[in-house]
Amino acid sequence: MSVWNSLSLAGLASILAVSIGVLLAYGMRLNGWGIFAAITRFASLGYAIPGAVLAIGIFIPMGLLDNSIDEFMRNKFGISTGLLLSGSIAALTFAYVVRFLALSLGAVEVSLGRITNNIDGVAKTLGASHGAILWRVHLPMIRASLLTGAILVFVDVMKELPMTVIMRPFNFETLATQVYQFSAAEQFEQAAPAALTIVASGIIPVILLSIAITKVNFGRRDPLGVNV
Repeated sequence: MSVWNSLSLAGLASILAVSIGVLLAYGMRLNGWGIFAAITRFASLGYAIPGAVLAIGIFIPMGLLDNSIDEFMRNKFGISTGLLLSGSIAALTFAYVVRFLALSLGAVEVSLGRITNNIDGVAKTLGASHGAILWRVHLPMIRASLLTGAILVFVDVMKELPMTVIMRPFNFETLATQVYQFSAAEQFEQAAPAALTIVASGIIPVILLSIAITKVNFGRRDPLGVNV
């Protein structure tokens, strides 16, 4: 069960982080350097903050929001909602995205920066909207970077411990928390399978990424081996 929990959380967080990273990077590409750029930089600060500190910073306002919702429902309808957000999968996933958004954003931003604005201009003269340009022109060109960003977030979520311990739901175990519990009890034999699974989850995606990048680079060469 812990394997499925880790894989599902890591997969969901990586998809959300890459999607938000694409929107932020493309928005900054359109709007240039201004307030939007400042917001984008602020959104990427999570990676510089320790996981435990960030978890507490997210957990406290969510607890206040839960208490406000519960108090409102009690006064208006006479029912208690309890903790809707605190200690939920949604809150934990949100914390992962805030923490590791910088990884996906950096990968996407670098790739978009390599695409000349002339391509956008040509697409606009053909009547394409900004959304169509992103979907039909930019995303196919940066698919390797999207995969890179997703793998970076996936691997980091798989091994993230402090944030998971603080914000996870009750009786919800991941590979990282399982390794921690068995290691704390000095049951190293029991912790070994989960630890090896975490290692494999980091190595296998990197191998797949290396193969994908190699294929992309090979496709950019002509028969004489000259880059095109």
